[in-house]
Amino acid sequence: MPVDTVSEERTALGREADDRVQILDADGAVLDDAAVPDLADDQFVSMYREMWLARHLDERAISLQRQGRLGTYPSLAGQEAAQIGSTHALADEDWILFQYREHGAVVTRGLSHEYLLYWMGHEIGNEWLADRNVFPLNISIGSHLPHATGMAWASKLKGEDRAFVCHFGDGATSEGDFHEACNFAGVFDVPAIFFCNNNQYAISMGRGRQTASDTIAQKASAYGFDGIQVDGMDPLATYEVTRQAVQKAKNPEEGQMRPTLIEAMMYRFGAHTTADDPSVYRDDEEVERWKRWDPIPRMEGFLRNRGLVDDESLDAIHEECREIVADVIDESMTYDPNPEQFFEHAYEEPTPRVREQLAEFQRLRERHGDEALLEDE
Repeated sequence: MPVDTVSEERTALGREADDRVQILDADGAVLDDAAVPDLADDQFVSMYREMWLARHLDERAISLQRQGRLGTYPSLAGQEAAQIGSTHALADEDWILFQYREHGAVVTRGLSHEYLLYWMGHEIGNEWLADRNVFPLNISIGSHLPHATGMAWASKLKGEDRAFVCHFGDGATSEGDFHEACNFAGVFDVPAIFFCNNNQYAISMGRGRQTASDTIAQKASAYGFDGIQVDGMDPLATYEVTRQAVQKAKNPEEGQMRPTLIEAMMYRFGAHTTADDPSVYRDDEEVERWKRWDPIPRMEGFLRNRGLVDDESLDAIHEECREIVADVIDESMTYDPNPEQFFEHAYEEPTPRVREQLAEFQRLRERHGDEALLEDE
């Protein structure tokens, strides 16, 4: 993975868009002339813990979907570094807008059983995110990007000190929403950071068929602001690039534009979702080549090199993460939904037709009971 490094003399922003930023090699050693971010030791360990927790949650969620206890689910395996590294660069009051795969950002903001409820089909899981300054997740590709620009613009007009980080995949850059969001962000100079998780595929469509541009990061130049490419499987590099982008968004120097487009280069180890068969469009050899850069053993190598973890402390972290995920799953399974919620959110106020349908549904439940209505014929 040919890249450049972040040094003390040279900041990441302001580079050429194809000048990729990296701090760790594949084994977690700090590259020559690279500067490690100025973080406390316990924050480095927290990054590792949250990546491991997110990966374990991912594995359990896939298992639950296969058992019929969870809906269609998008795996994050391989993408933890970008999600968690970038979120560590944010203040609590900063907002995250994500597509649907960024479970790691939710883990960093504080995982609770409500998050799984969304994937079980309950809208309460989306409502819960707002309390953590996470915009409700978005299934339609790219349509949340204009919202990110709008939220950032409103925050700027109100004189707030906030940044807005918007996650999306490489496929979203082919949507008109991407152009509109970036164009308005540049024109109105808003504190938005557009974080493209380039995992090489938009479902089965390879990145090379998305755009003729050498990089996605270089598209930022058309909108008048910085674009930077980073090793998205390096948690320290993604942290540092995002930190600098946040600083510029909130307190730009003279002549600097607030927005930034970050292209995080990474690979999706698993299927696009549990409804996808990736063997149709890629081979195992390709996957194994990218697994050499797996962010979790990479971060473990960094921590071991600095004497921050050993076998015993890692075992304790892993056991704690297993217990957290088990508790989250157990709690989510106790949720008793009211099926009448189906009728509550189609419109701001129920229409006569919706009220008629609800009344009929209530009569059916009263006449037959829920068990009879759930039986397969």
